[in-house]
Amino acid sequence: MNVELALPTRRHEDFRYADIAALETVWPIVTEEIAVADGAEDSLQIVETGTGAVARHIAITLGKGAKFDLRVLTAGPAYGRIAVDVRLAEGADFTLGAAQLATAEETLEIVTEVTHAGLNATSEQIVRTVLAGKSVGTYLGRIAVERGADGTDAEQSVRAMLLERTATANARPELEIYADDVKAAHGCAVGELDAQGLFYLMSRGLTPPQAKRLMLQAFIAEAFTGAAGEEELSAAAIARLEAIL
Repeated sequence: MNVELALPTRRHEDFRYADIAALETVWPIVTEEIAVADGAEDSLQIVETGTGAVARHIAITLGKGAKFDLRVLTAGPAYGRIAVDVRLAEGADFTLGAAQLATAEETLEIVTEVTHAGLNATSEQIVRTVLAGKSVGTYLGRIAVERGADGTDAEQSVRAMLLERTATANARPELEIYADDVKAAHGCAVGELDAQGLFYLMSRGLTPPQAKRLMLQAFIAEAFTGAAGEEELSAAAIARLEAIL
C-alpha cells in the first residue's frame, strides 16, 4: 500500500473544496489497492455513517475483460472524502454508484479519476447528492482516455439536490480524450425539489415531509440500482433522509 504523506492545501485541484482542518485529523491516507485479474469480477460497498472525519483513497486496476462494481454511501460524517482511481485494460468494465447525504455543516466529497487504457473498455458513474443546512457536497470526476483506447464508452451522471439555499454543491465532471472512435458523455445538474411534483404528491394525501422523502428516495435510488446490496444501501439512505428531513 502507498501512503500520501504531504498534507495538501486548497491550491491542489482535487482538494479545492475540502475541509483541510478536518482532513488533517485523518492524515496521512493509506491507499487501498485493488487488482482484478483478467476476466474476473469483483465489487465493493462503502457505507460511512459515523460522526467523525473519514478519508479513503482506493486505487483499482482492472485486467483484460475484468469487471468491478463500486457503491458508496456517505451519510453522516462531519467530514467524508472518498477518492477513487481506476485503470481499465482492454474490455474492462467499471461501475460507480454513489450518494452523499449531508446536513448542518458537514462536508462530503467524492473524487474520481477513471483512466481508459485499453480498447473497448466501459465505465459508468452515477453520483447523487442531497444537501441541507450549511453542508457542502462535492464531486470532482475526471475520465481520461489514453491514445489507442479506441472503442471506449464512458459516462458520468452527476446531480445534486439542495433542500436549503444555504447548502453548497460543487461539481466538476471532466473529459480528457486522446483516442478516436470514443463514446464519452457527462451530465451535471444542481437544483431543488420540483414544486409541482411536491404539490401533486400532497394532493394525493401525503404530508410535505412524506412527499419530500418519496421524491428524494427515487432520486437516491438511481445510484444503487443493480447493486448486490441494493436493499441495504437504500435502507441506510432512507434512514439518513428521515433524519435530515
